[in-house]
Amino acid sequence: MIKPLGDRVLVEPNAKEEKTISGIVLPDNAKEKPQEGTIIAVGSGSLTKDGERVALEVKAGDRVLFSKYAGTEIKYEGKEYLIMKESDIHAIVD
Repeated sequence: MIKPLGDRVLVEPNAKEEKTISGIVLPDNAKEKPQEGTIIAVGSGSLTKDGERVALEVKAGDRVLFSKYAGTEIKYEGKEYLIMKESDIHAIVD
């Protein structure tokens, strides 16, 4: 499994609809990037100037909203993920 470092998190983006409301199938290049996903793993937190560890506010299993172009896309064992900084996350979805 992938273990993010520091203040980074591993997110599995939610799949977007492949059809419009009227039933038109969208090609991959016309789809918008998802901005919602589920956190799979979190890093150990960031370090302060004094060397103290600051825990992340999010945890594995949280559904989150994030910036449209946030993170680095990776493929691991056939699945697509994003690795991003916690600061790219805007909200936790209840």
